Amino acid sequence: MVYFPEDFFGIYKGTLHISSEKGKQEVPMELHLFATDTIGAYTYTLVYGEGTSKQVRDYSLVEIDAEKGLFQVDENNGILLDTKILSNKLYTLFEVSGNLLTTFITFEKDHLIFEIVFAPTSKKNVTHGNDEANTEVISYPITTVQRAVLKKQ
Repeated sequence: MVYFPEDFFGIYKGTLHISSEKGKQEVPMELHLFATDTIGAYTYTLVYGEGTSKQVRDYSLVEIDAEKGLFQVDENNGILLDTKILSNKLYTLFEVSGNLLTTFITFEKDHLIFEIVFAPTSKKNVTHGNDEANTEVISYPITTVQRAVLKKQ
């Protein structure tokens, strides 16, 4: 049985690979996940870069209904992102400034896989099915993919 997040506490480090319309980029990355003094609240820190370009994002992960896998990422600035946990995988879908972002974090025994898919809503593609209901389907071209395999330290 897997218990989230307890089974995955720790510091994870590696390289974030970014592929976008502007080309490819690599950035050192870390994810820190730990318990706090508050039941149902956890530190959730993302670190990008190193040295003078280092960015630390101190977030919190908060249980809403652990049995249903419902959590929120609290960016500690008024922004709350609804998050779903299924077994060892964390899913988040949100829109910011006209862009859809989907985050997947898969926790394994000795590493995690961190992925973000980015799509601008302004570039949506609307099509309609040839069915009786003329079903409308909207798709969004993915312009950026970020992926990292972070090893548990």
